[in-house]
Amino acid sequence: MIDHTGFELDAVDILSAIDAAEVVPNPLAELVDRAKADPGAPFEPCMLTELAALKKQDRPRFEKMRAELKRAGVRVATLDDSLAENSDGGGAHKTQADILIELANQAVLFHTPDGGAFADVSINSHRETWPVRAKGFKGWLCKTFYEDTGGAPNSEALQAALNVIEAVARYNGEEISVWLRVGEEGGKVYIDLADADWRAVEIDTTGWRVVSEPPVRFRRTAGMLALPEPVRGGTLDALRSFINVKSDDDFMLAVAWLAAAVRARGPYPVLCIAGEQGSAKSTFSAIMRSLVDPNSAPLRTLPREDRDLFIAATNGHVLAFDNLSGIPLATSDTLCRLATGGGFAVRALYTDSDETMFNGARPIIANGIDDFVTRPDLADRSIFLTLAAIPEDARRLERDVWAAFDKAKPAIMGALFDAVARGLGALPFTNLERLPRMADFAIWATACGKGLWPDGAFMTAYAANRKSLVANVIESSPVAAAISELMASRTTWSGTYGSLSDALAKIAGETAVKSKSWPADTVVLGRVLHRVVTALRETGIEMVFGRDAKKHRTVTLSRARTWGKNAGSTGSAGSPFENNGLAAPVAGTVAGTTGPVAGTDPARTSSTSVAGTVAGTVKALINQENTREPAGPADSPTQSGCGKGCAPLAPADPEPAPARLAMFGTVTAPAPGMRRIRI
Repeated sequence: MIDHTGFELDAVDILSAIDAAEVVPNPLAELVDRAKADPGAPFEPCMLTELAALKKQDRPRFEKMRAELKRAGVRVATLDDSLAENSDGGGAHKTQADILIELANQAVLFHTPDGGAFADVSINSHRETWPVRAKGFKGWLCKTFYEDTGGAPNSEALQAALNVIEAVARYNGEEISVWLRVGEEGGKVYIDLADADWRAVEIDTTGWRVVSEPPVRFRRTAGMLALPEPVRGGTLDALRSFINVKSDDDFMLAVAWLAAAVRARGPYPVLCIAGEQGSAKSTFSAIMRSLVDPNSAPLRTLPREDRDLFIAATNGHVLAFDNLSGIPLATSDTLCRLATGGGFAVRALYTDSDETMFNGARPIIANGIDDFVTRPDLADRSIFLTLAAIPEDARRLERDVWAAFDKAKPAIMGALFDAVARGLGALPFTNLERLPRMADFAIWATACGKGLWPDGAFMTAYAANRKSLVANVIESSPVAAAISELMASRTTWSGTYGSLSDALAKIAGETAVKSKSWPADTVVLGRVLHRVVTALRETGIEMVFGRDAKKHRTVTLSRARTWGKNAGSTGSAGSPFENNGLAAPVAGTVAGTTGPVAGTDPARTSSTSVAGTVAGTVKALINQENTREPAGPADSPTQSGCGKGCAPLAPADPEPAPARLAMFGTVTAPAPGMRRIRI
């Protein structure tokens, strides 16, 4: 063997050289054991030099040692930064977190009005919007980091960078609203198609169109499915073959619900669907949702907790609940708030004081076999459709129904968007003579119905639907049903809560009184009365609450005498005027005009006789009121009764009597000291 000097070495010389060599221990051999007792050991300058050399010469062995150091409790992210600085000679060096923060500048960072941090990122020539903490933005950031460095950021660096990016978005970014599926901007409505290119449908008064980059921001959630691109030339009548409605009125109400669901803001009516087994309730619900907000899990079980409802509302524009057998009282109240708009707050995870907020409204669909809507407040916000059972010879395979629907869906969507465009144009000029509870929905549905159905047809159908819901509510409440029976044979009743409880118990019977639904005491009775007061008013029964001389709580019930009911488009049928319970609405001929009176036969009633009847009745009412004794304490409208067996008087109206009674002909003002009545 030849050494470096050129001299030949024999085996003896080699062995002698080996024996004379100094043994140098590997400084990394015991580093893991030292780090268990001293996590700072790897950060010693000599250790950093050895680790940097190992990383460069033997990367697999380095990664194995790094994992062992991490298990020993060493902060490996900090160690990586120290190694990078050491390899750079101690000069300034960008850490992974610094690189991630710099790459995030390629995105547009902003925040929502409630402080949520979001980012607009460009992917494949289109814009996507993601929450900073969402997987979508994290994935984009890691992809960009890999393209820039050829490596992957560690989790500690990614988390540190996200903290900074979130702060920049919240405190330095612009404030922009972010919508879910449906948004609005500048009087225009936008519907997120949820496709791969993040396109949306823009609707204004001139029509609709598909846009590639809408001015509003949408967010995507798990389970959202894409809507097909709508096409023109379709009709909403094509939808009828896919939903099992009984009548034209029911179909009209279903279309009105769809038009409301395509609005970015509520209130939204709750679409309640009932029917026996085999009436296609679930298919009806799924099809209605798929036209607005398709989802991989379209129908779900109704949550029992407010927190779960809040999560569902945060992640879906339309909420659809399947196969309800009943709605708990607390859940019914929550659905009311979701339908008309309300705020929810739950404690954020892993925090002591931070809250996660939701404030808004959502379109809701619910179906079941029974009449599951029993609370008056929820019934007042609902559209209730009852489906008929489908005969066996008329049934179709579900896959065939959905195949046909998917084919017709783009044209149905186009027709729906046409109706929304007409609604946007007609809305400023649409008015109703009388506004129902869901007034915003009623006006919007009326505006969208221009050209779809005759004027007034929707309000007629809506009023009839609400009236049927009132009947269901009264039937499901033993107290309301007993009050209806109590007032069937009288016009007034007045007394304390205790005396009313006794009177209703006699009517309801022992079985009802012993049931859980019967009020256990007068306190609970008072709560029930305040819940059913609106439903009873729709049937003509008014309630006035007060206290007697002994401060006992009292209630006065009164039933208005009606001359007929008009279920027209201006309000609920049969609702009494605000009066003394002595008169009711009159439609038709009054003095000086011709036409029938509601509730009379036009063939048998002449204009002269009607005018005479009306004028005579009004004169008799005025004489009766003007000759009444002056009001005492018991006659005050704030008391429980009038002391004469009549209903409480309405508050005095500042409007002069001639102006209020001009419709009945010439009326002279009452003499001083005489009192007016409200007609």
